[in-house]
Amino acid sequence: MSVALFLRNEAGRAGVPTRKSFAAWISAIPELRRRNAEVNILIVDTREGRRFNREFRHKDYATNVLSFPFDRLPGQESVLLGDLVICAPVVAREAAEHGKRPREHWAHLTIHGVLHLLGHDHETDAQARAMEALEIRILAGLGIRNPYEPIN
Repeated sequence: MSVALFLRNEAGRAGVPTRKSFAAWISAIPELRRRNAEVNILIVDTREGRRFNREFRHKDYATNVLSFPFDRLPGQESVLLGDLVICAPVVAREAAEHGKRPREHWAHLTIHGVLHLLGHDHETDAQARAMEALEIRILAGLGIRNPYEPIN
């Protein structure tokens, strides 16, 4: 099975991973190893990140990643999972503030966003524990440390 990735970068090249990196991270998600899927990723600057968050979540600040699952009509067949909007300056700032490697933070947020597209959530404590455990397993398979453990 395969994942088709459509990537559009409107934030500039500095610090943004390659399409190949995004594809590798998404392909590491176990649920996607058994099916064909499409994911659209839009990389934005702070202004656009804030606009998207304000418009769709009614929060007036730029956030790291927003997930927009594709809502199929009854009987409609599509492999599209949905869209991710990732704010490059927020990802860079968070990585620096938390002492994380930027590439690892990009991987984590990409996987986190795609898991939302697949229906995973963290609204309750039980959901959060399950989603975090899945993220940790996927990232470990990529050689990336647990993003929820404090870095010394």
